[in-house]
Amino acid sequence: MKKMSVRNRVVTGVVTVGALGAGAFGAVSASAADNAPAPAPAASQAAAPQAAPAAKSDVKNQDTVESTHLTVAAATKAAQAALDAAGKANQRVSVAVVDRNGNTIVQLRGDGAGPQAFESAQEKAYTAVSWNAPTSVLAGRLAQAPNLKDIPGTLFLAGGAPVDAKGAPIAGIGVAGAPSGDLDEQFAQAGVAALNS
Repeated sequence: MKKMSVRNRVVTGVVTVGALGAGAFGAVSASAADNAPAPAPAASQAAAPQAAPAAKSDVKNQDTVESTHLTVAAATKAAQAALDAAGKANQRVSVAVVDRNGNTIVQLRGDGAGPQAFESAQEKAYTAVSWNAPTSVLAGRLAQAPNLKDIPGTLFLAGGAPVDAKGAPIAGIGVAGAPSGDLDEQFAQAGVAALNS
C-alpha cells in the first residue's frame, strides 16, 4: 500500500469530517421538519372565535385618595436652607428630607459632618413625618411610652421637623451633627421656613 503524505492525510481528514457534519445537519433538519407545527388553515376555513378583550378596571373616585408631595426642587431648597443655617452657625451637619411615606427625597452631607450624622438625619426626618411632630416633642413622650424607640427607622432625638400641607404631614426634615439636638432642630425648622417663603 502506498504511504500518504501528511498533507494528503490532513486534507482527507477535513473532507471526511465535513461529510459527516453535512450528514448530521441533514438528519437534524429532516427531524425538525417532521416535528414542525402544521401550517395555519386557509383563510376560507372558519376561524375559531377569539376571546373577548379584558374589561378595563377603573376604580371609582370615592374609593381613592390623593396625596400631596414635595417636588425634588422644593425638597432640595429645604435641605439647602437647613445646611446653610448650620453653616452660618459654624456647624457641620447632614440634612435629609423624606416624603410622607418616609422615602428619602434629598439628602445632603455637609462638609466635615460626622459619619453618624447621615443616617441620624434620615431617621429624624422619618420620625417627624411619621408622628407629624417635631422630634424634640416626641423625645419627651418616651417617658410615658419607652417602647416607641423600638420602632425600626426612628430616632427620638431633637432635630426633626414635619412639613405640613392642607392640614396633613407631607414630608419631614431631619438634621444631625450639631453638638445639641436643639441646634439640629433649629436648622431643620430653617428648612421648613424656606418652603413657606
